[in-house]
Amino acid sequence: MSLPSEPATSLAATVPGPEGDLAALAQALITSRQSVLPKRLAEPGPDAQQLQRLLLAAAAAPDHGELRPWRFVIVPAAKRVLLADMFEAALLDRDARATAIEREAAREKAHRAPLLMLAVAKLGPAQPDMPAPERLVSLGAALQNLLLLAHAMGFGAGLTSGQAMQSPRLRTLFSLLPGEEAVCFVSVGSVTQRKPMRPRPSPHEIASEL
Repeated sequence: MSLPSEPATSLAATVPGPEGDLAALAQALITSRQSVLPKRLAEPGPDAQQLQRLLLAAAAAPDHGELRPWRFVIVPAAKRVLLADMFEAALLDRDARATAIEREAAREKAHRAPLLMLAVAKLGPAQPDMPAPERLVSLGAALQNLLLLAHAMGFGAGLTSGQAMQSPRLRTLFSLLPGEEAVCFVSVGSVTQRKPMRPRPSPHEIASEL
């Protein structure tokens, strides 16, 4: 199979009938999604039923051997202050001379998006012994499923990380087990401001033939 000389403008044109409509809808959803920073996400966020749907979408990710090599930890509003304390303490661990403004900026990160979760990869010994890259692929697919459904629901969402992800304080706060690694935070909410869409790479920029 050769790569197309030009990107397809509509999958509906290549797949006849309802299947083509579904493919076009899926492509439109995927290509229109964009990451939104937590500071641009506000209430309302997903309600309890919508959160369950988001998690079910994540659970549909590929999972060889049904290992479940990842999990999410939700940070409810009542626990955000604990996360803020952790962010500030982790900053001081890295820089004891951090200013009051820098410390407050670190704390503020905990209070941004209505829905905030930590994505955790399970990379320790397990049976079957799925390689770590494959486990991370499963987590990536779960995250993309969640982001796409959030987009379809009309929410904005994004993934964030930072130096605090490697802090022992974070591991303690989230009760991470040996072999578990904090990968990123997932934020979901209503968009207050969007940036222009970034250009997508063409097929020739991301694929080649053997």
